[in-house]
Amino acid sequence: MPGPPLVLSGHRAAGPRAGHNARVRAEPESAGTSREGAPPLLARLLAPAGVLAAVAGAFAYVGAVDPNEPGHYPACPLLRLTGVYCPGCGGLRSAHAVAHGDLATALGANALAVAGYGLFAMLWAVWAVRVARGRPFRVELRPARLWGVGVLVAAFTLVRNLPFGSWLHP
Repeated sequence: MPGPPLVLSGHRAAGPRAGHNARVRAEPESAGTSREGAPPLLARLLAPAGVLAAVAGAFAYVGAVDPNEPGHYPACPLLRLTGVYCPGCGGLRSAHAVAHGDLATALGANALAVAGYGLFAMLWAVWAVRVARGRPFRVELRPARLWGVGVLVAAFTLVRNLPFGSWLHP
């Protein structure tokens, strides 16, 4: 029997069934005004802006401190102890390449990470737009989807460690 979905929620406007029965003003909303019961626009955008600032700061740091030079970051413990590439191996080099606009190198370092960066960017944009409009944002990760992500990550890890998957090595 499947369990309840894992729900990641953003801002939820006040009132029953927020977003469905809320009144919408004809004029555009400014920073100081708000819909009935909803916080002002700037207050609603604090969480998405904070997340974007943290991610941009992390990418700026990795872009400035090259992970291709030894000694800047710790080595992957799984790779060091077993010689097996984990799903995250090459992720920092991939982020460094993305920060420098080199998508081909980023894909070569860790294609799964690049797909994750794109998925994050898409979800963040949807989150920011929905929050700006005063609408709820929910991502429901049902067990089948979580299993699907797990299978994808396991397959990526397995293939990159087999001889024919050497093109996925970082």
